[in-house]
Amino acid sequence: MPDDFDDVFGNVDDYFKKMTRRMFKEMEDIEEAIRSGKLGGEWDIKPIEEPGVKGYIAQGRFQLGSDKQGQMPKTFKLPDQIEDEVREPLTDVFQDKDNVRICMELPGVEKNDIQLNITGRQAEIKAKNFFKTIDLPTNDLETDKAVANCKNGVLEVIIPKLKKTASEEPKHTIKIE
Repeated sequence: MPDDFDDVFGNVDDYFKKMTRRMFKEMEDIEEAIRSGKLGGEWDIKPIEEPGVKGYIAQGRFQLGSDKQGQMPKTFKLPDQIEDEVREPLTDVFQDKDNVRICMELPGVEKNDIQLNITGRQAEIKAKNFFKTIDLPTNDLETDKAVANCKNGVLEVIIPKLKKTASEEPKHTIKIE
């Protein structure tokens, strides 16, 4: 059995080390391109060197080269085919004793562009080039009382759970021996 494991995973550690060295070299090259002015824009690159953690946090907006007339570098833009693709938004689903809450990141989307449907145990959200179907943690929901708001590109949906009264709770009598 150990031989089979080594055959399958034996080179993973070597590959990971090689990939890590390459990533750090590429980050150093990007950092140098920023310092030399080859890569313009606004940047904030911070190395992370904590026990057990090594890497970079890179935040910024970059610009590439100059045009044929030597004009100011243009801001990087995603190709049109990528912008037209349907993307799955980052989503969190929370539940407490009273509600199910969905929080979804929809950058650049206005509230009028959002379509939200809840059917059974699923919520479906469509907005511009975003789409996601979410399995809800329970079907004991009052979907007709759901409320939603969208602010700063974050959609929040709150769906109240059905209120159970004491008479609705099943009562079990246990015989003591």
